[in-house]
Amino acid sequence: MNIMLVSVTERTREIGIRKAIGAKKKDIMLQFLIEAVVLSAFGGILGALIGLGSAEVLSSMLDMTMQITWWIVGGSVTFSILIGIIFG
Repeated sequence: MNIMLVSVTERTREIGIRKAIGAKKKDIMLQFLIEAVVLSAFGGILGALIGLGSAEVLSSMLDMTMQITWWIVGGSVTFSILIGIIFG
């Protein structure tokens, strides 16, 4: 949420220029929404990969087996994307 607020605040000049050349409010909102979805999806996927890698390393170090529940991994990435949509 804070990242999106800073993104809008720092890009006030860009928004003004886009409005001056004819962009509608819908176009600007769509730009920020797409940006929020892409950033949150990238963050969710990166977090899932880091978690899976950490689990693999720990399972080999501790001589344990790792069981991946893919619907939970997908759910966490989906949750990340939803947070990006809601706060974007």
